[in-house]
Amino acid sequence: MSEHEGTPAAPDTTSRIGRRRLLRAGLGAGGAVAAVRLLPGQAWAAGPSTGASASGPAAAVAPLAAPAAAQPWPDWARHARLADGTFNELADMQATVDTLKAQNVSVIELDTILSDWHTDAEFAAHMDQVKTFTGLAHAAGLKVVMYYPSLEVISPGGENGPSFYKNDQGGAWVQRSLDGKPNVFYGSLVVWLNPGDESVWVSPNSPWRDYYLNRIKLLAATGVDAIWPDVPIYFDGVLSWCDASTWGVAAFKADTGLDLPKAADYGDPVFRRYVEWRHRNLNQWQLDIAAAARSVNPAVVIFSETVSMDYRYATSIGLDGAYLRQADAGISQVWEVDILGNYDGMRHATASDWICLISMYKYARAASGSRPAWAFSYGWQPDDASLVLSQVIATGCNPYEVKTPYKNAGVDAAMRTRVYGFVRANQERIFDAASLAQVGVYHSSASRDYVSPTEGNGMYVSVTPPAGVTDWWGGGQPAMSCASMPWLGEFRGTVKALVYGHVPFETVTSPGLTAADLARFKVLLLPNLQAVSDAEAAVLRGFVSAGGTVVITGPNPTGMDELGGRRAEFALSDVLGLRRADPLPATGQNAYGAGTCWYVQSLPGRSYLTTTDQASADQLLTPVRQSAPPAVTLAGDRRIFLEARRLGNDTVVHLVNFTNFGDTQADFRTTPANCTLSYALPAGVTVAAVTVATPDGTDPTPKPVPYTVTGSTVSVPLTVVQYSLVTMTVQ
Repeated sequence: MSEHEGTPAAPDTTSRIGRRRLLRAGLGAGGAVAAVRLLPGQAWAAGPSTGASASGPAAAVAPLAAPAAAQPWPDWARHARLADGTFNELADMQATVDTLKAQNVSVIELDTILSDWHTDAEFAAHMDQVKTFTGLAHAAGLKVVMYYPSLEVISPGGENGPSFYKNDQGGAWVQRSLDGKPNVFYGSLVVWLNPGDESVWVSPNSPWRDYYLNRIKLLAATGVDAIWPDVPIYFDGVLSWCDASTWGVAAFKADTGLDLPKAADYGDPVFRRYVEWRHRNLNQWQLDIAAAARSVNPAVVIFSETVSMDYRYATSIGLDGAYLRQADAGISQVWEVDILGNYDGMRHATASDWICLISMYKYARAASGSRPAWAFSYGWQPDDASLVLSQVIATGCNPYEVKTPYKNAGVDAAMRTRVYGFVRANQERIFDAASLAQVGVYHSSASRDYVSPTEGNGMYVSVTPPAGVTDWWGGGQPAMSCASMPWLGEFRGTVKALVYGHVPFETVTSPGLTAADLARFKVLLLPNLQAVSDAEAAVLRGFVSAGGTVVITGPNPTGMDELGGRRAEFALSDVLGLRRADPLPATGQNAYGAGTCWYVQSLPGRSYLTTTDQASADQLLTPVRQSAPPAVTLAGDRRIFLEARRLGNDTVVHLVNFTNFGDTQADFRTTPANCTLSYALPAGVTVAAVTVATPDGTDPTPKPVPYTVTGSTVSVPLTVVQYSLVTMTVQ
């Protein structure tokens, strides 16, 4: 989404910038249609359905391609510190570069006019300007990533004047909903376009594909270091379930052998197949963009802006970020991780809202696999902005610091300079260390899509804005809260139990799951896991058989196939020791091979998310404590987030203090927290040094701190303001 206009001093309902909030809300299911005026046009409908069964051969879902041979990512991309560097005039280029370099920025995101409709000649002329800016940045030792929307074209003044839809190919290439409406609308009634502007979302299955890819090649030839295709989605802000264009219908038929469904109906196996197909369809679109760019410049890399995180928005827009996890080294993601209030940030979050933010960043880091995971770090004032930045960094994501809801300005130059200086001084510890977590939390894309479908997206828990705060993410709608959703609430509550238990963990994404993905874990938590493929079940079965422990919760354990169809028998019946025909126990344990399966029929994670009752947490954590007690532990407030990693002989621990958040909304504050970090030393190992680095002060370099050793345990007393990076070196 192009948001390069000037930053207004106060909320401006006529600004294009507001569109990010509409995207986040996922209002296509009914909330936004009445608020916009679609272009009058002939509706288009698909031909009659064949009525083919989704379980038949034509509807089978092929496995994702095997991972490509690993290619090393350049250090500049793995260690990136990003900021927007858009210039308003050509004369501003050098000043922009100099300013960002002084703020310890290493990668400039350049967002100029590529959102707008341009002739070939206009596009080529602008590429000359991009080339000039890139040269200036390179001379200063900085890298450039160029923003270019992948499926949206804006025509300034297009409502009443010439436009891409009316006067060019937009009318033929537009995305369409299942009932045939074109995905085009105007800024006179939609807050995120300037009045009179036209926005058209085009189909990646149409000739737009070649049109855009040819322009990507021109962009790659300018010498930019990376390209940032914006949100490759089936936009649902005004219409639902695109793409039923003639192009989309043909692509769906070619891929599945099925005719497109006529309506959104989760009881229809063909519609459920359509839901999953859109993920694959958009995944291939991103891979094609990367291939086109690298055919011209093999050194260029792609960072696709991914707006869907661990919650349900991926279902409605078709973009599941985890499908890209096993792609080759030429493409990764920049994750747009949104916050609670457009004009308040996270200042009135609850502790459970903060858990949701942690969950989103953990998902982003996991879904990008071994590739860099760039991520938005939104803030409103310097103190809340630096705390969000701390969480981005602690999870191993590369920060793109920005003031909400804008994209072209940071919150505070001094704060950015200080925090980015800390990242620069400690970049190997932050980005190059390997996780020590032996516990994984399984994020099931299929369960997200098919378990209890809902119109809400579940981004956070709190949906009601605090007094005096406007433009809140949930709009006061209870159905938007993840706490109302059986699958997502269980997933987020499982994350909360681990964070509050100070248990290091990693998120595990489901698309393309292999045995290698699970090899480093001793325990795998499977929150409300219902929809699984046979191949996925085989990997999970193998994990337990080889000695792993799984904890499965929910009333229908592995009772659906990967397309949401009912299974005659649980996919993991043997692992569970349960059969569908038998009454489900409240809890149970079953030995399988060398491992163990724990089962809980209720949803303890969802209960813990809303009530923070220890009994629910213990149902999830008891198997963890028995099978994978962590080597790194923390005595202190449970609202201190802990990450543990290894770099050579160093154990690196990240501590983020969110004790300023409680069970109810309150004004933001920072309260330093005292705690004691402990590490169980391996046999024959002694401590050589313990240091702490922090962005909270003026000096980002690691400083020695006192510690004690009792037997085989080293203990380090600490006071964490917002973020501390602890390094324990052994010999």
